Amino acid sequence: MEYPEFGLIGQVALVTGAARGLGRAISLALAHSGADVALGLRDIHADSGLAAEIRKLGRKALPLQMDMRKMDQISSAVDQAANHFGRIDILVNNAGVAPENLAESVREQDFDETLAINLKGTFFASQAVGRLMIQQKSGKIIMMSSQAGFAALPTESIYCMTKAGIAHLTKCLAVEWGKHGITVNAVAPTFIRTPGTESCLADPAFRADTVERIAALHRIGEPMEVAGAVVFLASPAASLITGETILIDGGWTAR
Repeated sequence: MEYPEFGLIGQVALVTGAARGLGRAISLALAHSGADVALGLRDIHADSGLAAEIRKLGRKALPLQMDMRKMDQISSAVDQAANHFGRIDILVNNAGVAPENLAESVREQDFDETLAINLKGTFFASQAVGRLMIQQKSGKIIMMSSQAGFAALPTESIYCMTKAGIAHLTKCLAVEWGKHGITVNAVAPTFIRTPGTESCLADPAFRADTVERIAALHRIGEPMEVAGAVVFLASPAASLITGETILIDGGWTAR
């Protein structure tokens, strides 16, 4: 009898937006499970100590300049990772932005940047790595959607739109690339305690409303609680799961 295998020994992962928050937690969790990790960074010179932490876990780390708004940096980073490690087994499309504004006040600049990073960058990173995975005849791609793709959040119309798009892109790529042994899934977190949410969660009224809306658990999530789902989807244990988006929302959308 074969039991589910959750380890990632011998695997190579590329994580975009790896410098902080969810990207940092995901990178560390993948390394803890045995993977070597290529770190896609918006600014490679802003050393957060992440590569050193991964190496302390006994895994290899490769920092890469990878601004998701720049197509040349996406292709260059993927090439560097593949050349350095010899393959890419796991891609985690974590990079994203969420400028807040009422719909009637959204600026074109914010609209364009949100789509450029959240949708365009995600698609072309998936394409670049997907081409390698097609040659390998195997691979795991994990997208970062959000509960915002399933529930309307005031002042976040553009962000919500992009995260809904990610959930459907996940299905499209899963259907196209399944024949090549590639699975494509997404995770959709609620508000998680990260540097990106620190300011809004510091507002007592906002925090109280958020905790109330997380209907089942009534607490703010931690980055490693998202990272655990990513590691699962990247592992052999999830080999029959593709085209799915896992909500990690503490019951927000169950209400």
